[in-house]
Amino acid sequence: MGAVEQNGMAVVMMLATTFLALAVSCIFSLGIFSRRRNRALAQLAASATVPSQTIFPQRPTCWLAIRGASPESVQAALGLDRSMPCTWSEGMTGEHTFFISPRVNGWVIVTGVAIPTPNEDVDECFHFLISLSRKLGHVQFFYAEKTLFRHAWARLDEGCVTRAYAWTGEVVWNQGPKTVPEIELGMKCFGYTEWCPIVAAAKNAEKVSQLAARWNFDPAAVDERTLNQAIGVAVELPKL
Repeated sequence: MGAVEQNGMAVVMMLATTFLALAVSCIFSLGIFSRRRNRALAQLAASATVPSQTIFPQRPTCWLAIRGASPESVQAALGLDRSMPCTWSEGMTGEHTFFISPRVNGWVIVTGVAIPTPNEDVDECFHFLISLSRKLGHVQFFYAEKTLFRHAWARLDEGCVTRAYAWTGEVVWNQGPKTVPEIELGMKCFGYTEWCPIVAAAKNAEKVSQLAARWNFDPAAVDERTLNQAIGVAVELPKL
């Protein structure tokens, strides 16, 4: 066998070895991909299982929590009529004019676009809460935006504000001493003339639901039995 033929055979052997190595590598990679895909599918199937605690995908921007009242008394205090049945999950979107929940753990939750917020008019919000508290007793208010991080919370008893704080780009309401849950959650509250860093505002807005859970409960998290039985009422006021 000549030198040319020997070199040709060597090249063929090298190519064959290279192709064999590539084939083995592809088979190995396909095996890894298949195992990862099966693992991902298993995790997806597990995540699709209904948990014992149902967490709603969204929480209303603002809501009221009223202690010890009946849904009927809340509706009367708000001067509302012509209500229609509404599920808890639909009411928690906050898209109705008003949604009044059934009593849950001794509380009635109210959501809706007609609830005045400090961002729109802090004086209107203040007088609205005062009036409602005079009629119904203990009233709590929560407000948290996800984009601009505007936030507020308030507690009232028999028409008297015991604690309130609102930031809408500046502090527009700060009344009463901080409560223990606010302190334990590390919520930063500033004076009327103090500058609030946007980072602090974002953290406060994020913790509003945690504060609600400490003061009463987080309306975006209820157990499955409550969810199935929680039928409230929605009220739509005519648009002017």
